[in-house]
Parts: sequence; structure tokens; C-alpha cells
Amino acid sequence: MMHAVSPAPESFPHPYSYFRGGFVPATQAVIPIQNHAFLYGTSIFEGIRAYHLPGQNAMCLFKAKEHYQRLLSNAGMFYMEIEEDLDRCVALTAELLRKNQPTGDTYIRPTLFKDGCVVGTNLDKVPSSLCVFTTPLGDYLPTDRGLSVCISNWRRNSDNAIPPRAKAGGAYMNTALIVTDAVRNGFDDGIVLTQEGMVSEGSAMNLFLVRDGKLITPAVTEHILEGITRSAIITLAQQELGLVVEQRPVNRTELYVADEIFFCGTGAQVVSVTSVDNRPLTNANGVGAVGPISARLQALYFEVVRNQHPKYADWCHIVPLA
Repeated sequence: MMHAVSPAPESFPHPYSYFRGGFVPATQAVIPIQNHAFLYGTSIFEGIRAYHLPGQNAMCLFKAKEHYQRLLSNAGMFYMEIEEDLDRCVALTAELLRKNQPTGDTYIRPTLFKDGCVVGTNLDKVPSSLCVFTTPLGDYLPTDRGLSVCISNWRRNSDNAIPPRAKAGGAYMNTALIVTDAVRNGFDDGIVLTQEGMVSEGSAMNLFLVRDGKLITPAVTEHILEGITRSAIITLAQQELGLVVEQRPVNRTELYVADEIFFCGTGAQVVSVTSVDNRPLTNANGVGAVGPISARLQALYFEVVRNQHPKYADWCHIVPLA
């Protein structure tokens, strides 16, 4: 006879989650196997980072309001309702951090999901619920070196299929195929093209390149996530480095002749790419080296997310843990 096995405590380094309107032990935040979101991937989510400020016994919750605004905005696209308003979402996230008492940098995953046991894909008449968990997270990708990436054979799902501008749970099978095949072929990650063959983004992060002193990124019409970190990088590049930023279609071969390339995102943070399809990039720092603009933007970003740059203090929500 087979018996149900509860998750091991070490599977939940943070003991509490927010689930169906309240705070519960993480081991109790579970859904049945007939849940609509489990069966059909009918969920949307956000990734938010909280950076540990040990000298203050506090966490720096970075751009939480912007993340929840995006979640609330995208909910209607998938016929989802949410009881919690914007202020409540931010407040419950801060409360969850205080309950879990993290001792290092932390990843926060809010998910709005179709929460009914219904067989059938119709989204109507299936209720929605919000859940939030937190977990320790350092570097999702290495930030101390450049990445070797490939152009993926997979294409990004289009806006007329599953819109990439919303972080839809089911759409991340596309991401899973991109990154898994890249890693199995000896690369750190992949760059994905649109159905039309233009550059879209990394497997799960936005992309920038530098050519002739200009910062270039695929436009929001290129089937990308309208990234919150992407927006922050554009602001930092323009205001702190005085760079011209172009948002436009990008051809695949522009990657091969770029001076610099980097990924950015909540999980990835800011990480340089130094080789594409086994072609090392060359910039002022040498062949296959992390470029000066990428390095400066990475350093700026890490100052900002730890509330070390007063000009951008309004991007940070400080959560005392005591």
C-alpha cells in the first residue's frame, strides 16, 4: 500500500506562505491534483527580490509595487479576479518577510491561479486565488563572469498565442525547453527568437546589447516580457551613464557583432554575455571579456537594489524584521 508523504521540512526553508487569504505553514499551502492551474497551467505570477540589509536587520523589497501592478494589470487578460488590492499585496508581502525572518537575499513568488477543481479549459466560472511564498536566493545566474549562450532552436511563444508580456505559468514550458537544451549542449543559457526570426530575449530574462556606444534592446512588440528590471536599466543607462537607448527590432547577426551583451531580470539581476554561438564578443576590455558598460550598469544596479543610491530610494521598500 502506498502512503501519502509530507514534504520534508528542508524543502521549505521559510516556514510560512500566504495562501487563500491568510498566512499558513508552508507545508499546508497545497492544492489538489484536480486543481485547474495544475491541470492547465492557468496561473500568472511575479518574481520579486528582497535584499538583506544585515546592518539594519531589514530587507530591501525592490519595486514590489511595480510587480504587483503588473500582476493586477495582467489578471484581466486571463479572466482572473483578485480580492487583494495593490496596497494589500505589498503589505502582506512585507508581513510574510517578517514572519519568515530571512537571513539572506530572498526571492518572493506571488502567483494568481485558477483555484477550482474543474476538468475543462474554459476560464469562466473558475475562481481565482493568490498565493505567495518566499525562499532564499542568491545568484540565479553567475554575476562574476560572462555567460556563453546559444541561439535557441525554439521560438518564443507569440503575443497571439500565450502573451509573453504576462508571466503565464503554462508559457514557461517554452522557457524550460530553451534553457534545458542550451545547458545540455554545453552553454549557460539561450537566446530565443520570435516566430519572425528577430531577437526576443533570453530564456527568462530581457536582453540588451551595446553597439557603437549605444544601448539597444528589443522593443516591447518583439514578444518580450515588459520587464521591470529592463525599465530600471533603461533609466540608469540614460540618467547615470548618459547613454542613448534604442528600443527596436534586433537581427540575430547583430548579436555576433555586438560590443557587449547582457541579460537582466529579477532572477538574473544583471549578468554579462561574452560569447554567442561560440563566437566571443570583443570590446574595450578584450576578446570574450565583460564589457565596461555592462560592468558599470551591473555595479549601479547592485547599489540601487540595496538602497545605497539615494536618488532611487523610492524604488525600495524597507521592511524591518524586528
